[in-house]
Amino acid sequence: MPTERLSMRHIREVLRLHYSVGMSQRAVARSLGLAQGTVSKYLNRTRRADLTWPLPPELDDDVRLENRLYPPPSDRPSDERPQPDWTLVHRELPRPNVTLMLLWEEYCDASADSFSYSWFCERYKEWAGRLKPTLRQVHVAGEKLFVDYSGHTMEVVDGLSGEVRSMQIFVAVLGASNYTYAEASLTQSLPDWIASHVRAFAYFGGVAQQTVSDNLKAGITRACFHEPMVNRTYADLARHYRTAIVPARPYRPRDKAKVEVGVQIVGRWILARLRNRRFFSLAALNEAIHALLVELNDRPLRSWGRSRRDLFEELDRPALTPLPDEPYQYAEWKRCRVNLDYHIEIAKHYYSVPHNLVRSRPASPKRPSRFSCAASGWRRICAAPCRIARRRLPSICRARIAVIATGPMSVFVPKLPRSAPTPTP
Repeated sequence: MPTERLSMRHIREVLRLHYSVGMSQRAVARSLGLAQGTVSKYLNRTRRADLTWPLPPELDDDVRLENRLYPPPSDRPSDERPQPDWTLVHRELPRPNVTLMLLWEEYCDASADSFSYSWFCERYKEWAGRLKPTLRQVHVAGEKLFVDYSGHTMEVVDGLSGEVRSMQIFVAVLGASNYTYAEASLTQSLPDWIASHVRAFAYFGGVAQQTVSDNLKAGITRACFHEPMVNRTYADLARHYRTAIVPARPYRPRDKAKVEVGVQIVGRWILARLRNRRFFSLAALNEAIHALLVELNDRPLRSWGRSRRDLFEELDRPALTPLPDEPYQYAEWKRCRVNLDYHIEIAKHYYSVPHNLVRSRPASPKRPSRFSCAASGWRRICAAPCRIARRRLPSICRARIAVIATGPMSVFVPKLPRSAPTPTP
């Protein structure tokens, strides 16, 4: 319902108090029992009508004053009336203290046959909505797997100490079928990140050609728009499963829109249903998540009339690359220096290498059972069983020499990953 207009007597009093007496808008509103916005509205209307105080004698008639303040609507068609310069409006709006009301008033001052403020706001909103069109992404079967962590967490209570820990939620979504995998992990560190990938590949029963990931520090060493740097262990995982790591561009969430929607769906259909349950182990939490995950993938999609599992069996599963014979064994790489006694130190243990590599820097990936040492740009030079047990004093182990090479070297050292059950699809 439109607001009732003030009488011309009240409008004259507003103008007199503001311009003649010099009272502020707030003081005028308090004196006449009006809202400050009402006073501001009539002062702006008077300014657009190009009126000052005192009013000219011909406007002593209330009818003439009303016609001056409220001119009749234009008879011209809308397409013939002057349109605002939306480019100028959009460029001026981000400037400090500039509002749509101010820009509309300037538009009204520039053209006598202008549109209303509500029309101005609606048309600008429509114009601005067309500035950033989004390219529709077409996902080929078996081409992309999108992975990310959810922003929501789940709590697990330690039954012995009573400590409450927040578990991170890992989500993976296949592009063509939207087939979803989710699990909880202790942290977002590199061992948990790699282990979640291994279990996700096992859940899908295959590997997509590309794995599109977020730019978290565990997987992407340096996020860059053009040349991102992938963590070496993460790249080793990709080589083992014959996939390619494609990091999303920084500040471009639409590059991984599938998993962004997947995170939202997992939060609503899985995490929200578990909000009132209490878990005392990570395995119990993952078991509950897996039970609801089966229901989610079996739930029919509105737009397709079929479930994610049906689309997965028809589209993605035949196109996925088969899994390797052995799952990836987590490893971390460490760069170390060969000492004068031609030994390198790994996890408080010393391993011998060819003596001609003294003072060089070899690269050695150490896995839970074995480690190998390789020169930069050369083949592996030695391998030896790893001694996992921690000892107070360092031990010396002799490495079996496989291929002798010369040149600068670097060393890789992997750690034991956290064990977690692999869910079945």
